[in-house]
Amino acid sequence: MTPGVEHLRDIHGLDPMSWWPPALGWWLAMLSAILLVVGLWYVWQWWHRRMGLDWRDDASRQLQVLRGRMEWEDARSVASDLSQLMRRIAIAREGRRACAGLVDKDWLTWLEMHDPQHFPWTEEGRLLVQLPYAPPRSRRTAAELSPLVVAAEAWIEVEDQADAARPWWERLTSRWNRRAEPAGAVEGAHV
Repeated sequence: MTPGVEHLRDIHGLDPMSWWPPALGWWLAMLSAILLVVGLWYVWQWWHRRMGLDWRDDASRQLQVLRGRMEWEDARSVASDLSQLMRRIAIAREGRRACAGLVDKDWLTWLEMHDPQHFPWTEEGRLLVQLPYAPPRSRRTAAELSPLVVAAEAWIEVEDQADAARPWWERLTSRWNRRAEPAGAVEGAHV
């Protein structure tokens, strides 16, 4: 045995590195990832609006088509399509639970209560619920539906301005809540 061997000690490695707190590079990587996700979300929202994929843009286009159809098409079919479009607009704005099961006078009352322009839906909107079920030879013209189309267009525009004024977190949560509702959430819905 060599002299002094008993005084030697084993080589110890370095202590293992702890995973917390991360080094500066990891903090920067996490911050970059968060900023990238937020930036992509904003770009997606902008593109979604720019390409006309928003429900408001789609509803505006459909209302323009209805306005053009009023000149040459039967009032019953235009009223039926307008009624369906108003139902879809209301569901997009307020959610399925709020209005999908409403029919006849309850539906018109709900429209009047939630219309920011205070259009008299219960009086002037009767065509919306009566004309689609009228006999084929009814004496109504599609031009009588023009005030309803104008009111629907105003409803979309006012909602667009009101939605833009709300903070981003309220817009995100309201959209998320509307999308999260199951299709059969309303008992007895007649949509």
